Amino acid sequence: MSKPVDPQVDGLIRYRLDLAYDGTDYFGFAFQKGHKTVQGELLKALTTVFGKSKASFEMRVAGRTDAGVHATGQVVHIDLTPTQLKRLGRTVGMMGSLNDLLPTDIRILDVTEPPKGFDARYSASYRKYRYIIADKLAIKNPLLARSTLWIKFELDTLAMQAASLALVGLHDYASFCRPKDGATTIREVRSIKVSRNKKAGNVIEVELVADAFCHNMVRSIVGALIAAGGGRVGSDQVAATLARRSRVGSFKVQPPHGLTLIEVGYPPNSQLAAQAEQAKNLRTLDEN
Repeated sequence: MSKPVDPQVDGLIRYRLDLAYDGTDYFGFAFQKGHKTVQGELLKALTTVFGKSKASFEMRVAGRTDAGVHATGQVVHIDLTPTQLKRLGRTVGMMGSLNDLLPTDIRILDVTEPPKGFDARYSASYRKYRYIIADKLAIKNPLLARSTLWIKFELDTLAMQAASLALVGLHDYASFCRPKDGATTIREVRSIKVSRNKKAGNVIEVELVADAFCHNMVRSIVGALIAAGGGRVGSDQVAATLARRSRVGSFKVQPPHGLTLIEVGYPPNSQLAAQAEQAKNLRTLDEN
């Protein structure tokens, strides 16, 4: 295993990049050879500005969004050497230089030097996602079709909110995740809010906040809430599915285009390093 990078020790300068993107035409955030990804486009732009990097600028992202998922509040960090920074020259600055090179469906919103101990992924204390649904009662706006799930039947938002209560807290979400070897499916969901946004055409917005989400977790939870809102299952069945800890017989994973990462939260500066160390520990449930 390679030695972790410490910018203060290794003479690197860490930068935080806040960005937004329309994920429709991308095979997710993470770089994958042979596929168009958000990280791949970022790396191409960074390489043009700063030259080649053997370690991909030590880039780390707060949330590795899946194919087709969008972001308005994504966060990444990169590490640059003083020599690389000199290449920037007298330009409009890093953000302007990179945005000039990026596709128009990816935008860097801000570039800052974060406090000591900052890690875009491990220092994050929560992630907030929003899933948008246009049901029978909503106006189906074609200009928002790439970021909204359209369904033909009516959903009961009160039933959806009631069903969500069983999913809030510290749980093993194996029934709602695609498992990965060596990774835990234990997460702490802090809130789920279901509401209609009348100003946006009466669409239903499902907002979820958790310390982190495992693969397909948000879209699986939304699938359970749609089933509850459509009268096909009750709150007790959602709770029973969670307790079963198995994907067998679980709820349908909803399409990715309705989902957007809207916010990543971080603790106070003095707690960034401690939060990063804590996040690297494998989670367990204390059931005694």
